[in-house]
Amino acid sequence: MDIKDIQNLIKFVSKAEVSEVKYKTKDFEITIKTPLAGSETNSMASPAVYHTAPQQAHAAPQAAAPSTPSPEVALEDDRKFITIKSPMIGTFYRKPSPDKDLFVNVGDEVTEGKVVCVIEAMKLFNQIESEVSGKIVKVLVDDATPVEYDQPLFLVDPS
Repeated sequence: MDIKDIQNLIKFVSKAEVSEVKYKTKDFEITIKTPLAGSETNSMASPAVYHTAPQQAHAAPQAAAPSTPSPEVALEDDRKFITIKSPMIGTFYRKPSPDKDLFVNVGDEVTEGKVVCVIEAMKLFNQIESEVSGKIVKVLVDDATPVEYDQPLFLVDPS
């Protein structure tokens, strides 16, 4: 089973409104658990993902962003950008490992197929590739934080 099959299975489970799915073959086993509407407490609002994050050295805090324009102006500006979204649930990492450089920074040019981040799910590190060519204008997720399926990760200016 490759990553695309796993992603499709996760999509299917989230739309099917089932609480748990187990898939097992001779060489592979996967279990996906989600809260079933109305059957679980409200404290569990997202699908359960069990994972262990790798140890990382603490990075220097990022410089404060310049003053942001009003929400209406920001919304209009964001419309011209293309969003790279998370294809799965997991933990978002901007580096292949703690001692390596970031995959992409704001201002970097990306092409279709270029790896922009990794998402760790079920102890597997999945490389996420850009589906568009352009320039990274904004990173929307902090490093080493959990992400949901279809959550925006990057904004890309295609021009």
